[in-house]
Amino acid sequence: QVQLVESGGGLVQTGASLRLSCAASGRTFSAYAMGWFRQAPGKEREFVAAIDWSGGRTDYADSVKGRFTITRDNFKNTVYLQMNSLKPEDTAVYYCATPLAGGSYYYRTEDYRYWGQGTQVTVSS
Repeated sequence: QVQLVESGGGLVQTGASLRLSCAASGRTFSAYAMGWFRQAPGKEREFVAAIDWSGGRTDYADSVKGRFTITRDNFKNTVYLQMNSLKPEDTAVYYCATPLAGGSYYYRTEDYRYWGQGTQVTVSS
């Protein structure tokens, strides 16, 4: 059973930084891509960032490019999302996710099979 547990969310002011973590268990972490998504109140869940199995390839939503960085530690079975220069529009519940199979990442929520419970990020103006 694949389990993903996010942590690191919180309430911060505009311009601050946060680092989210997602600890994975239940299968060989290093073989699979990982993604971060977020969902704001009243909005659909949206892609934020993704990383392939090796950490060698990453991609970001335009809205976070240059401010957020996704990394992974395959020895610790953990993926991270470093968020800098946070804005009020970054306020959302952040979820990590991993696909059923494959080391390459995707951009659509329906391509991810396993999800964490989410961690709240609130950025005050």
